[in-house]
Amino acid sequence: MKKFIFFSLLYSTFSIFSCTTKEKVDLIVHNGLVYTVDEGFTITNAFAVKDNRFVAVGNNNAILSKYDSEEIIDLQGKPIYPGFIDAHSHFFRYGLGLQVADLLGAESETELVERVRIHAEKNPEASWILGRGWDQNLWESKEFPTKTKLDSLFPDKPVLLTRIDGHAALVNQKALDLGGITSSTSMVGGKVILIGNKPTGVLIDNAIGLVSSKVPDPSKEEARIAMTSAQENCFAVGLTTVVDAGLDKETIDLISEMHKDGSLTMRVYAMINPTEANMAHYFKTGIYQDDNLTVRSFKIYGDGALGSRGAALLKPYHDHADYYGFLLKNPEEFDELAKKMYENGFQMNTHCIGDSANRTLLDIYAKYLKGKNDLRWRIEHAQVVSKEDMPKFAQYSVIPSVQPTHATSDMYWAGQRLGPFRIKTAYAYKELLDQNGMLALGSDFPVEHINPLYGFHSGVVRKDAKNWPEDGFQPENKITREHALKGMTIWAAFANFEENLKGSIEPGKLADFVVLEKDIMTAPENELREIKISGTFVGGKKVY
Repeated sequence: MKKFIFFSLLYSTFSIFSCTTKEKVDLIVHNGLVYTVDEGFTITNAFAVKDNRFVAVGNNNAILSKYDSEEIIDLQGKPIYPGFIDAHSHFFRYGLGLQVADLLGAESETELVERVRIHAEKNPEASWILGRGWDQNLWESKEFPTKTKLDSLFPDKPVLLTRIDGHAALVNQKALDLGGITSSTSMVGGKVILIGNKPTGVLIDNAIGLVSSKVPDPSKEEARIAMTSAQENCFAVGLTTVVDAGLDKETIDLISEMHKDGSLTMRVYAMINPTEANMAHYFKTGIYQDDNLTVRSFKIYGDGALGSRGAALLKPYHDHADYYGFLLKNPEEFDELAKKMYENGFQMNTHCIGDSANRTLLDIYAKYLKGKNDLRWRIEHAQVVSKEDMPKFAQYSVIPSVQPTHATSDMYWAGQRLGPFRIKTAYAYKELLDQNGMLALGSDFPVEHINPLYGFHSGVVRKDAKNWPEDGFQPENKITREHALKGMTIWAAFANFEENLKGSIEPGKLADFVVLEKDIMTAPENELREIKISGTFVGGKKVY
């Protein structure tokens, strides 16, 4: 009997010890509203993180009974989502732009010049006066500015002021001289705007390079400051991964270096500029991917922007008779690039705004993709797509990478460019979504604001910051909140070949997540843009 009691006590002690021993992890988050964005779009309460990855996801009891940690966060019902991914941005350029004259929102040419003057006074040592963000469509006249006032203020120092979309620039005479630009300057894919056979100072697309190539490159220290400044602002709006569209090897190497030394935590999907030097290097070394950086695509520019009439259209601009815009390369050159991408296993991601550019590139894609495939070639923006060409996205598995805020930024004037019938084929996000059942959503910042919730709002509501128009702009192309969330998480990750690393809150994936003050899936439409970020986490570590 004593022997039986002894073994019973021993068994009971062992059972109690076994039940109370928990697995140690680095972080437990519980009592939240967790949108996992997994295949079933599961909503739960808690998860555990170890070694930068989610190790378990489930309800509060399941997680708290099995795991223990020195860091346990009770979110008291706050909503949690996978870290937001911006599927198309210019992260490095945005960081550099924080150091130049800010021309965003300037309501007249006079205000533009005044902001430049103030910036120049604050930076007298600068060899160039740089600025970005002007948009003549905000002005009463809606006409391009001229260099007249800049020539008067800065006769001896070059000025380069880039339009909000990056596809037009205003320069002064000193900059024109340095670029060797005269009234007879011409090129494929670019234009020098003239009045009375004299340059006005406005350059379109490839013409900008004649001047911008003369601007000294930022020093390595300036580039580092640009990266960390951009990172700080992006974390503050819930971004944990950015796609940087158009980088050279030197910048990609710096990003990798900063990842390794810990000064850069933002995860980056790099699209490479298709220069001969870049192609020679990356075709030799092949694709690259680690937890922080993916390099496996090239960014191609098909045409310019609608706002500067550089988008290539099938029929003339509604507000500019006999003018079609232009492609930035000959079709044969795009074909040669596609051939190189296909043969070397790299993703081809092409900027296409106008319906002519979309048709040209989709047909070239078709030549190499041939049908359904998993190469994930992308059309960036896919802004004006004819009804005839829309099915080609599905036929050749082409991913539309779109920016919802473009629709609500352009809606005031886009109809003037395209006319009442063709505008219906523009910013058609629901129709694009229906092709392959997915969209990759981004912002194109600094062309638009960096906040991904602005894009979420624009995609599901189709209204501006003041919630205008009442019924939304072309409301037939609204997307659902679930689709919008997927577009900025798992679908964006898929478009980056990163769906096994990120994009959802699932065991084995990187523990990138964002906590908001209110639930974007249920909040009133007029509150979506104002919802605050409570916390941003990368690899389970709080970065904001």
